[in-house]
Amino acid sequence: MAAGVPQCNRARALGGRGKAGKLRITRATAIAMAKRTRTGPLRIIGGLLAAALALAGAGCTTPPANPRDACAILKEKSGWYRDAQRAYKRWGVPIQVQLAIIYQESRFRHDAKPPRGRLLWVIPWGRVSSAYGYAQIQDGTWRWYQRATGRTGADRDDFADVTDFIGWYVAMVHRTLGVSKWDAYHQYLAYHEGPGGYRRRTYRSKPWLLRVARKVAANARRYRAQIARCRSELESHHWWWPF
Repeated sequence: MAAGVPQCNRARALGGRGKAGKLRITRATAIAMAKRTRTGPLRIIGGLLAAALALAGAGCTTPPANPRDACAILKEKSGWYRDAQRAYKRWGVPIQVQLAIIYQESRFRHDAKPPRGRLLWVIPWGRVSSAYGYAQIQDGTWRWYQRATGRTGADRDDFADVTDFIGWYVAMVHRTLGVSKWDAYHQYLAYHEGPGGYRRRTYRSKPWLLRVARKVAANARRYRAQIARCRSELESHHWWWPF
């Protein structure tokens, strides 16, 4: 999928597969099914599916209304808990660390980009980096992830793909640098500086980055406490969606 064309987790097409073999159900497909099925229970099912996808698709790429509250986020964006939990089970990276990194990088905006530079301090010019998506991942880092995992169809503006990326990256930092997967502070420093920069401790000369990393750690602690209070509700409400 081209950059800037968001993909909704709730709009995966029935009867077709995307670049990474993802099962995708689009509203157009559901509507077409409803039209082809003129009578009987199948028409009712098709109509209900189309309505459900229309409602889900309307808000699938908008940021959550309360991005500082993990329970509010994961209840509003029902598929996100499943996505983050799947990344946790695959990579062992806790949900609060995933959310804290995404909050810091984009405030949960799927198409976030860095600001444009200025030519002669006045004329808007090119982007300061190729960072894009929920976690502001640069082109080269994203290609590294795709090669390492075989997920060549993954997209930086797809929440499920980004949580898997964060899981992979944090697990890689843990494996190569010995940083705990639960240590949001040092993991964010490695996320920002890269494994090489973290190993050289380049962050020591960046007081502003240390302050940001402390914010990430504080957000992760808050998210962890919030999730602990609503985990049973999240577990009981996400099971029914089959896609």
